Amino acid sequence: MHIEHLSLTNFRNYARLEVSLPQNRPVVLHGANAQGKTSLLEAIYYLATSRSPYTTSDRQLIHWRVEDDPIPFARLAADVKARHGAYNRIEMALVLERTADGLQRFKKSIRINGAEKRVMDMVGMIAVVLFLPQDLSLIEGSPSERRRFMDDTLTQVDADYVQALNTYEKILPQRNALLRRIADKQASPGELAYWDEQLVTSGSVLIAGRQKFLRELEVNAQGAHLDLTGRREALTLAYQPSFLPTAEGNGQLSFNMLGLDLNREMNPEQIAPQFADRLRTEQADSIDRGMTLCGPHRDELRLNINGRDAGLYGSRGQARTAVMALKLAELNWMRDRIGEWPILLLDEVIAELDAQRRAYLLERIDGATQTLLTTTEMDIFPAVFVERATVWQVTDGQIEMPQV
Repeated sequence: MHIEHLSLTNFRNYARLEVSLPQNRPVVLHGANAQGKTSLLEAIYYLATSRSPYTTSDRQLIHWRVEDDPIPFARLAADVKARHGAYNRIEMALVLERTADGLQRFKKSIRINGAEKRVMDMVGMIAVVLFLPQDLSLIEGSPSERRRFMDDTLTQVDADYVQALNTYEKILPQRNALLRRIADKQASPGELAYWDEQLVTSGSVLIAGRQKFLRELEVNAQGAHLDLTGRREALTLAYQPSFLPTAEGNGQLSFNMLGLDLNREMNPEQIAPQFADRLRTEQADSIDRGMTLCGPHRDELRLNINGRDAGLYGSRGQARTAVMALKLAELNWMRDRIGEWPILLLDEVIAELDAQRRAYLLERIDGATQTLLTTTEMDIFPAVFVERATVWQVTDGQIEMPQV
């Protein structure tokens, strides 16, 4: 899978960009800060996932210079070629429409090969793995960062997961609002049944998907981590749902029993009745607190090194190594899942690595996967890597390519 051509209009730093991307040579985007290097990676990530890794407000993606235009808009488009030879053109438009009362309404539209589509129709069209310096939050950050990592990966390849996540994120705040109304004597506990059913159905898909993903991911992550540490340290992933579904529904064979979940999976149908039971058990407490106390929105993922929690006991260096192993594992997992290499995006990562980790990572950028890297310093790259890379200078939203 690779992008042959990328087109941006009024996106971040770019008023207008038309660029063809090489397939078998890594592209190094070189330039000072705030020139547009990261924005180009952001555009590719946005086309793959329909959301930005850097902001929660899509309005910020529209070039500031068009704010006063009658209809401010941004447009992204990519021509994508899959391994089997199929071409797809993916287009996204972000528009700020002015309403009759003078307010602005944000609208996002998606087209695939000219036909209007939904976000879930984009699953598998472009697959990317993004590696950022701030990915240390996967070790040191909040549980929400680790849940986002799982969701961002799975929503690129699993349409059922996308639909379940969308449903769950819509139902959860409505159930919480109902819990507060019940606490205020404005509603009856019997009204929870409808919302519980939808929460259980969608949430069980998320729990099953995350458990399967992490067990598969762990195999690749362990291998990379052993290589990076000279086989001195072993990495394990511990999925900790907010409640522990069990294969027999009786407390046996639960997710947290090491050595069992590696070769066993639970499907949503097995998880659902246990999730429903837990919601009923916690109903009184949930009403008192005005929030849903269990479910995928409270799941946790912990990374352990030699059996010790890396977030609690690991050094900064160990955290960097664990995250790097996790990202390389994500790359291989996605290849196995979709049958071809995803696109690899590295935003100012190389400068953050020591010589050993830097060499290990660059050796794996071998042309099998389309790769784009950003940097402010070219001298951190070995000469042999620069020789086989394409280097583009980025200045004020313009890309200067070497003369052929």
